[in-house]
Amino acid sequence: MPEPAMITLGRVPCARRRGFRGVMVGLAAWAACAGALAAMQLDAAFSEPRAFGYQVGDLVSRSVTVDAPDGLVLDESSVPQPGVRGNALELRSVARLDSGVSGGRRLEFRLTYQVFLSPPQPRTLEMPGFVLRFHGEPREQEIRVEAWPVTVSPLVPEDVSPRRGLGELQPDAAPLLIDTRAARWRLMAYGGVALVLLAWLAHVYIGLPWWARAHRPFLQAWRALRGLTPDSPDPQWRAAFQRLHDALNRTMGEVVFEQGVDRFVAARPRFGPLREDLATFFQQSRREFFGDERSTTADRQWVVEFCRRCRDAERGG
Repeated sequence: MPEPAMITLGRVPCARRRGFRGVMVGLAAWAACAGALAAMQLDAAFSEPRAFGYQVGDLVSRSVTVDAPDGLVLDESSVPQPGVRGNALELRSVARLDSGVSGGRRLEFRLTYQVFLSPPQPRTLEMPGFVLRFHGEPREQEIRVEAWPVTVSPLVPEDVSPRRGLGELQPDAAPLLIDTRAARWRLMAYGGVALVLLAWLAHVYIGLPWWARAHRPFLQAWRALRGLTPDSPDPQWRAAFQRLHDALNRTMGEVVFEQGVDRFVAARPRFGPLREDLATFFQQSRREFFGDERSTTADRQWVVEFCRRCRDAERGG
């Protein structure tokens, strides 16, 4: 019986090992290339909110995390922008966090939407999808974020019980009563103080000037003299002269004599144009009280006109 063939272990296994090593080297090279290609690809993770249980006014947020390798730069125009009005689901804010990771950058986006719809029945809205684009080497790439459903419920059911308090129309609620006694007393106190101040201002700026104008010395003398005629009795004319003397004394603050006319005019400059008339008045007054002759009609008429001129000078005319 022939002997079985012997296999030399020193040769054939070596050839087999060389073939196996070539395969392993090829696989390793392929794995390295695949790893390099994978390292140059975008990687994204999404965190979506629950898809139900929202009402008008609620905020809904979704998160997107993108790992971008070195060489790729985000296209800012592809990032959703808040501020678009009129949608049932409105993008209110986009929070962004940029941090470094091994071999690239990590971009984290948090998009917050607000519900602006109150449907009469449950309704499903969609958080809109968008595409994030990246430029750079080895090629341009993009990440697509798909739309996400959001179910919005009504605030109240469309049909409610007609019993009192749940119907479509409700009775007006009575206004809350507020105790205003303190405010009323304070307002009355303010009003009283304001009235006192107004009265004082009226007295100072209206009452006193009016009283002073009404009690001007020559104005009072003019009221007494304007009704006299040249034929009036002598006692009335002597009283008229006495009133004019009294008006001069009150205006000067002391008794004015004939020799004191210049001092009177110097103290009261508004009577300066009447300096000669004052001297004439004192002469006629001396003749009226100490003379033997009765004053003439012209003299008496002049006295009336003199009083009128003194009244006008007194009030600044």
